[in-house]
Amino acid sequence: MAATEVDVVVLGLGPGGEYAAQKLAEAGLRVVGVDKGLVGGECPFYGCIPSKMMIRAADSLAEARRAVTLGGEVEVTPDWRLVAERIDKQATNHWDDSSHVERLTDAGVEILRGTGRLDGPGRVLVTGTDGSTHELVAARGVILNVGTVPATLPIAGLEGTPYWTNREVVRLAELPESIVVIGAGPIGCELTQAFARFGVRVTLLEVADRILGPEEPESSEVVHGVLTVEGVDVRAGVRIDSVAHDGGFRVALAGGEVVSADQLLVAAGRRTQLSGIGLETVGLADDLKVVETDKRLRAGERLWAVGDITGKGQFTHVSMYQAAVAVRDLLGEDGPWADYRAVSRVTFTDPEVGSVGMTERQAREAGLNVVVSVAQIPESSRGWIHQVGNEGIIKLVGDADRRVLVGASAVAPSGGEVLGLLAAAVHAEIPLATLRTMHFAYPTFHRAIEVALAGLDS
Repeated sequence: MAATEVDVVVLGLGPGGEYAAQKLAEAGLRVVGVDKGLVGGECPFYGCIPSKMMIRAADSLAEARRAVTLGGEVEVTPDWRLVAERIDKQATNHWDDSSHVERLTDAGVEILRGTGRLDGPGRVLVTGTDGSTHELVAARGVILNVGTVPATLPIAGLEGTPYWTNREVVRLAELPESIVVIGAGPIGCELTQAFARFGVRVTLLEVADRILGPEEPESSEVVHGVLTVEGVDVRAGVRIDSVAHDGGFRVALAGGEVVSADQLLVAAGRRTQLSGIGLETVGLADDLKVVETDKRLRAGERLWAVGDITGKGQFTHVSMYQAAVAVRDLLGEDGPWADYRAVSRVTFTDPEVGSVGMTERQAREAGLNVVVSVAQIPESSRGWIHQVGNEGIIKLVGDADRRVLVGASAVAPSGGEVLGLLAAAVHAEIPLATLRTMHFAYPTFHRAIEVALAGLDS
């Protein structure tokens, strides 16, 4: 088999790989993209886009039900078929990646459908889904973007049962009457609330002491309270002993209690797909959980890595940000290079949980002289006007020595949008004194930031 010489091989065409492949090809390089799955990756087909369509629909039901408090009687009849049809036709085009493929091929990218494996610096062996084999030699190098898959759990009896992950959930044509959700991270909490608002009886199980563990405790408390009020049975700090299935699911907890439901969703995080891709051939350990990179996203000789596998956050925006850095480096351009001080993230529950930078705990563990303030959204002018559905907080984490913010959380209706100002403040290290001189439009949710800023000196 003769080797094919190219400029760059992109191994994995999720958001970051897709972006890098297109930009490099548009710059005139010969680029080959390799993926055995749908081009575009998890986000457009199984993650961000379809899940947010589910959430948007569920939020509209919740808002309609609030009319009885604010405006009058409304009769609400949930219909999941509308959601399923929108995901099928609008979001995923029946899980067809043609539009993604066409965008890349129009840019000049050659796409190989198959599994790629590193075979030394700049070398990739591809086994095609059609049984073909290809040997690629990349003069400039390889970009790794192999992504993650839903994590499996070592729970007795779970393996072999027809439990769901996010991949099955986004294809649902109809909803069950009841479901147990294992894992109260962003995915678990978002889908739990969406299901509950469509009338599903939901039990949410989390082994950690609180839901949304990576977020601030105050953020977790707000969402826990909202889910409970909406009828979700939220259990944190539980131990799951076993799972059984006989037409329905039975989840046995420590202490003898058994939780039964029609379906089971496992939303307990994700694991990287680094096993068996030939890392040992490029001087890396073959059992890595994440691939370490430098500020240019270099992971080794003629090797770059972007996305979930770098351990810098399993977010589409981080993957594309990293891809842009790698592209600049591959094209011999100047920076800016990767900077993770102000990574932002949003959990799309209602209220949304927007966060940026360090949590209070992380800042203290980093040895900073920490100052913290929390403002309550219901006590703000906009929160008072909003009334029902106004739960939330603004939490600021400051460095008292440098007088700048190093982290913040915005839990509120549209909290992800409120986060924008705080993300800019952390990223640009805007002095607290400057932030205090701003005009905060009245009456907005983001005006509560002004109250939190004042609290940093109290």
